[in-house]
Amino acid sequence: MPDSPVTGSIRISVDESFKPVIEQQLLVHQSSFPNTTIIASYKSEADCFRDLQSDSTRMIIVAKGLSEKEAAFYKSALSYNPLYGVLAYDAVALIVNNQAKDSIFTMEDIRKILSGTTKITAVMDGKSATSTVRFLQDSVLKGAPFGSNVVAVSGSQAVVDIVAERKDLIGFVGLSWIGDAYDEKQKAFLKKIRLARVECTACLEKGVFAKPSQSTITYGQYPLARPLYYVLKENSTGLGTGFMNFMSMERGQLIFRRSFLAPAKMAFHKRSGRIKE
Repeated sequence: MPDSPVTGSIRISVDESFKPVIEQQLLVHQSSFPNTTIIASYKSEADCFRDLQSDSTRMIIVAKGLSEKEAAFYKSALSYNPLYGVLAYDAVALIVNNQAKDSIFTMEDIRKILSGTTKITAVMDGKSATSTVRFLQDSVLKGAPFGSNVVAVSGSQAVVDIVAERKDLIGFVGLSWIGDAYDEKQKAFLKKIRLARVECTACLEKGVFAKPSQSTITYGQYPLARPLYYVLKENSTGLGTGFMNFMSMERGQLIFRRSFLAPAKMAFHKRSGRIKE
């Protein structure tokens, strides 16, 4: 029986660096639509795109959309165009141990570390092509290779764990893993690690350094911000469309906001009010 926007069961693949916020999305969606089951697999960005070619995967959630070449490939393979769009904006956070001497970095500092010119060990969130690896190589190194001082561990949690133990290295991890001030587990992490400040490259004033946050992402002050995309492989209106709409509308956007990411579909402004007595 075909699924619908509010019934049925589908599989999706999600970039592991977005796992905490997408788990919250799925939790609220399931409670709102109890006749639906969305089975999420968390893996590297490259593996998510490989899954998109599989009949069993309806949607992927990653940090990039489709290029013209990729869109043409999927249209040829599927006989229709997959849909994709930005749901929110995340950031690659640079983290250091609480006892580390340095927690302020220019973009040139980061380039030198990632290229191996500066021999500080940098820890990434996976051994395969994760979105963090791709983003830093594309955006910071402009396609150049990483230095031998850049090492990989098995996922975002492992990055946080090793930085919490050692003060002689730095780590790169999705903000979704350490930016939620309401999450008790993430609050515990922040007793052992610090969010480093990175030079604002878009600020008119020189010498401005920003930590990753909802505010600094929204106003373009944190330079390592990145989009969170859905890519939907659905030729009719089914559960994948229903989940995409849920994340795009008020409740889903509020979940991104509460998780301290920057919502892309809706703007939530504070309004001043006055009560008449």
